[in-house]
Amino acid sequence: MAVFLLRQITMKKIYPLLFSFLFILSGFQLIDAQIGVLQRETKKQNIIYFNPEIFPDVEEIKEPTYNAFYAAISEKNSPIRNYKVLRVDANIPYDSVDVDAIKEYCKNNNAQLAVVPKVKYFKVGFGKYVFSNQVIISMKLYDSLGNFLTETDYDTYKKNARILGSAENSIKIGTSGAVNRMGKNLRKSKSFFLGSTEN
Repeated sequence: MAVFLLRQITMKKIYPLLFSFLFILSGFQLIDAQIGVLQRETKKQNIIYFNPEIFPDVEEIKEPTYNAFYAAISEKNSPIRNYKVLRVDANIPYDSVDVDAIKEYCKNNNAQLAVVPKVKYFKVGFGKYVFSNQVIISMKLYDSLGNFLTETDYDTYKKNARILGSAENSIKIGTSGAVNRMGKNLRKSKSFFLGSTEN
């Protein structure tokens, strides 16, 4: 009889200890789950690209230029690869950027960064619509508060000495080069934290 009572008293002491241990363990699992969700939310950051300003302003070359520019942005393994690229079909003049409009677009699209691009074609020959396949891609980068972060450009003729090839390929090469330079400028200045850029 005494042995049975002793076993019952020990079990009464072990059950509360076991339940408290399980309660603490489940609390750690909940904290782990919340941290995982927060890390996934911070990785889902957005960067918006406006339609590039095109020089010279010829309506016939706008749509092919937009297509080549956004194709290069979407296939580029950029230094800003943790950001989801969003296209905004709005034209913001490159030389006179409206900071309030950038803030509004960033707020509405939940974006942390905004890029204002420009594509400049070289005009060759004497005709009105005679263009070279060489381009200069320029980009300005702003944060969601409208602060200017960096500016860069990429001249496809000076960098690659491209004489042959299509204008579409020049736009893709120039866009990739400008995005790479923009990432390098940000890393050098450390004015904006890009997060983990290594996969």
